[in-house]
Amino acid sequence: MLSALRLRCRRHQTALTVAASIAASLALGVVLITKWDELKTGITGAPIATAAAAVGLQLLALVSRSEAWHQCVRASGGTVGRRTLFRASSMGFVGGLLHTQLGTAARIAALRRSAPEASPRVTALLGAELPILIVEAGLAALTSFTLVGPLGLPWWIPFVALAAVFGATMALRSVAAAGARWLRSGLAVLRTLDGRARLVGFVLIAVLAQIGRNWLLLHAVGVDASLFDAIAVLIAVVTLGQLPFGLSVGAAASVLILGPQGVAAAAAAGVLLTATGTVGGLCFAAWGFLDMALCRPGALAGARRCWSSVAELAGPAYWPGVHAAAMAAQLRRSVERICFDLVGHMQIGPIFLPASAAGPAPSTTPNSTDPPFATPAATPARPREPTYSALPAITAERVGYPSTSRANLSR
Repeated sequence: MLSALRLRCRRHQTALTVAASIAASLALGVVLITKWDELKTGITGAPIATAAAAVGLQLLALVSRSEAWHQCVRASGGTVGRRTLFRASSMGFVGGLLHTQLGTAARIAALRRSAPEASPRVTALLGAELPILIVEAGLAALTSFTLVGPLGLPWWIPFVALAAVFGATMALRSVAAAGARWLRSGLAVLRTLDGRARLVGFVLIAVLAQIGRNWLLLHAVGVDASLFDAIAVLIAVVTLGQLPFGLSVGAAASVLILGPQGVAAAAAAGVLLTATGTVGGLCFAAWGFLDMALCRPGALAGARRCWSSVAELAGPAYWPGVHAAAMAAQLRRSVERICFDLVGHMQIGPIFLPASAAGPAPSTTPNSTDPPFATPAATPARPREPTYSALPAITAERVGYPSTSRANLSR
C-alpha cells in the first residue's frame, strides 16, 4: 500500500513538473511576442562558426562533468568502466531537458540497468552526486559577487553564500562520520588529496567551458557583456534550473541578468544558449544510444557485415569515373599505336625501294620556256628489273669476268 502511494506521488510529481515547465515557457513566450522582430534578428544574426564553437564547449562541459562523476563513483566502491558510465551520463541529459532532478534520476537508472553488478547501490550513487554539487556550489559562492550589480543585492551576500556552503559541507561530513554508510561512501572521493584535485579540476573545466559559451553567445547577438556578466548568467541558469522552467531557463536567466541592456537581445542570447546546449546534449545522447546499440550481442558483427557490404559497393570497381577512365586509356593507346605505325612506315619504307626508283624528286617549279598551262611531260617508264636467271650474266659483265651462262659452261 505504501509503495503504491509513493509510486502515485512520483507520477503526479512528474506530471506537475512537466506541466509547470510548459506553462513557464508559454508565459515567457507571451512576454516576448511583442518584440518578435528584434528577437528574430538577434537569433538569426549569430554566426554559424560561433554557434558551432558553443556546441563544442557544451560537449566539453558534459564530458568533463561525466569524468568527475566517474571519479566519485569509483571512489564510492564502483568498478564500472568509463565507457559504460559515460553512456549512462548521456542518457541523463534527455531527462534533464525538463528538470535537473529528472536528469539525475535517469542517469542513475541507466547506470544501474547497464551495469548492475559493477555499479554501487542507488543510495551510494545518490551520495556520489554530492561532491560535485559541493564543488559547484563553492565556485558559485566565490563568484556570487557578480550578481550584486545586476540584481541589486547587498554587498554582504557573497560572504553569506560562502558561509552557507562551508556549513553544509561540514554538516554532511558529520552525518557521514556518524554512521550513514551511503553518505560516507558517496563522499569518499573527498578523503584523499588526489581525489579532491581530480574532482575540482574536472568540475572547473566544465564550469569554464560554460562561461566561455555564455560569453561567446552574448557577444554574438550584440550584447556588450563582460566576463562577470557571463558568470552571472551561468549562476542564474543553474539556480533557475532547479525550478520548473524547462527549455526556457536560458532565456529567463539572460533577461533576468541583462534585461536593462535590451530585453530582446538578452532573450535572443538565452534562446541561443538553450539551443546550443540542447544540440550538444543531443549529440552526446546520440553517441550513447549508438554505443549502447553496438554493444549488444550480435550487433557488432552485423555492423561489420554491413560496413563490408557498403565498402564493397563503394569500391573502385563501382565508381562512376572508372569506366570513363578505362575508355580514355584505351583510346589513348589506340591513337599512340596508329601514330607509331605511321611514323615507322614513313621511315622504314624507302629502305626497301630499288636504287633506280630513288631518283630526284620532280621539280614543282614551272620552267620559263614552257608555255603557260602546258601539259607536263609524261613520266618515263621505269626499266624492267632483271629476273633471277639474268643476274649472273649482268654481274659478270660489270665485273669483267667471263659469263657463267649455260652456253659457256657447255664449251
